[in-house]
Amino acid sequence: MEQHDTTRTASSAGNGRTGYTPSPRPTFERAAAIPYASAVRHLWGDKESGEVADWIYVSSDKIHSLVFGLPPRGWFRHSDSYRTIFGADVAYHVLSGVMVIANPETGEVHRAPPGATAFFRRDTWHHVFNYSDEPLRVLEFFAPPPSTGTSGAYARQKPLLTEIRYGRDAWLGRLPMDRTELCTTDTIRVIGEGEIAWRLEGSGFPTLIGLIVATEHLTVGRLHLLPGQHTDAMVHGGDKAIYVAEGTLHVRIFDGQRPDWFEIGSNDACYVPQGTAHACYNIGSRPVVAIFGVAPRYLA
Repeated sequence: MEQHDTTRTASSAGNGRTGYTPSPRPTFERAAAIPYASAVRHLWGDKESGEVADWIYVSSDKIHSLVFGLPPRGWFRHSDSYRTIFGADVAYHVLSGVMVIANPETGEVHRAPPGATAFFRRDTWHHVFNYSDEPLRVLEFFAPPPSTGTSGAYARQKPLLTEIRYGRDAWLGRLPMDRTELCTTDTIRVIGEGEIAWRLEGSGFPTLIGLIVATEHLTVGRLHLLPGQHTDAMVHGGDKAIYVAEGTLHVRIFDGQRPDWFEIGSNDACYVPQGTAHACYNIGSRPVVAIFGVAPRYLA
């Protein structure tokens, strides 16, 4: 059933907040390993929007990458101060829990299990709910990044959405016959395993890379390395953030500086600036799976 509600004026009572607090923007002068313990902690939101725990790995002038978390049955919506509409391409890759993401303006609702990625473009309102009994952890890539004015400052220029919809009644009586037409109206796309565009890169025994998102602003993909496998040296036309989902990854940096060999394990990340040659290695006995984002361009 379609649901309607009117958002209240944002209130800071009960949580000590007095208004919007921008997210921190950790930056690095060169390539860097970013252990989970070093990720910058930030609490986003207020009483009205709901509060979200952020672990921010990097926020350069090209890419913004973090993990956000919600407890079981946790949620975030929006408030006057914290508006969930941005001027960027955004990818939410589910690490754990089950994410239900809705566009409260159009009424569309999508379910994203672990391993799936929800993608949306600029000017898309979105609310997120954890529909599971375990913590929701979502890896986020955001480009163009907040440093270019695409997040909080951009959102505050938009009219506040006051009518909330969590269903599309116009399609009742038309499913599944018109499902293809329905999908063409979606503003949020959930990409599963079967929709990844796989490619092989490199010489010898090539590297398996799966592209999840590839727009003019942002590329998000999966890197798979078997034990003993490594990539060729690669260079991108944008900043790169690598997050290790499984195993231990070693990254070699060819910029003439030290350290030039990083070890990152599960939940750790690595930042590689645009134009920096680098290669990824699996020197262990287990496969490695890493999720990466590159902005703005994947190819050099």
